[in-house]
Amino acid sequence: MEHRCTLSVRSYELDNYGHVNNAVYLNYLEYARHQFLNDTGFPYENLRREGFGLYVARVDIRYIKPAFLEDQLVIVSELTGMGRVKGSVRQMILRGDELIAEARVDFATVNGSGRPASMPEEARKAWTAAEALKSSER
Repeated sequence: MEHRCTLSVRSYELDNYGHVNNAVYLNYLEYARHQFLNDTGFPYENLRREGFGLYVARVDIRYIKPAFLEDQLVIVSELTGMGRVKGSVRQMILRGDELIAEARVDFATVNGSGRPASMPEEARKAWTAAEALKSSER
């Protein structure tokens, strides 16, 4: 399932060159992943309440074009893999039809002590349903 969310570039996100600072893209990606979780029916807060978390293990990002003040950006997120503990998400940041940046984010489920743990069953079901929907749309 491709998930889309939209945001507008704010002035405090710009660097001295007048475009979005590279580090801000990571915030955009995280915001989009949280929205994706919310829309699957198992938001991140549910994980926290059950004593789990999702730790980002790796981000591989490619910056393609700059984004500027008040640009309307769409962040597309797609779950590309999910195991018992680890998963990955492919994300793209678009301005209209232009690809601004793309990333692969690998994550791991952890327990309250920060140790790797199996994904809670309710979350796995919600996200597996999202993956199944993605497969049926092809």
